[in-house]
Amino acid sequence: MAEGSRRARAEDVQELVLQMPHVSVWPGRPDRPIYQVGGKSFVFYRNPRPDAVDPQTGERYADVIVFWVPSEAAKQALLQDEASPFFTTPHFDGHLSVLLRETQIGELTLAELTEAVQEAWLSRASPTRAAAWLRTHTTGAGGHPGERLNRSAQDRESADGHDGHHRDTLSPSDPGAAALARRPR
Repeated sequence: MAEGSRRARAEDVQELVLQMPHVSVWPGRPDRPIYQVGGKSFVFYRNPRPDAVDPQTGERYADVIVFWVPSEAAKQALLQDEASPFFTTPHFDGHLSVLLRETQIGELTLAELTEAVQEAWLSRASPTRAAAWLRTHTTGAGGHPGERLNRSAQDRESADGHDGHHRDTLSPSDPGAAALARRPR
């Protein structure tokens, strides 16, 4: 089994985040760090909150990780994929992020988790840092790293008989990528 196709593990989050350049770690709670690039959070462990609870027990989830995303379209693509463990709550309406329970990380492959971390970093890094990173980190097919996660979702949809054409994939040549680069930091 190729390394990227293995199931992701909770400890992979920190390892992947720390592989990105210019990352600083704010301690948060002892076991729940906040990862930042340029002073902006891009992945962090959320404290238990009343909007993310177990529907059967009402107990607040203590294992929620927040991942920034580059656009509302990217957020919706992750949320609309029924096979995806990413979710949101009304508290995050209008916020460019998705949530993932640490206990559900294994529903992603390592490649998909890597993609989520890279996209989170790219969505919060300065345009200069993002462009520099992208110059050296395109996929073997020459595409943007973010395309793997969307392709994986499309592949799962195709297997379920859906056409997957409602996906909005962000690549360096997409107008959304230029808008991301122009977004105020």
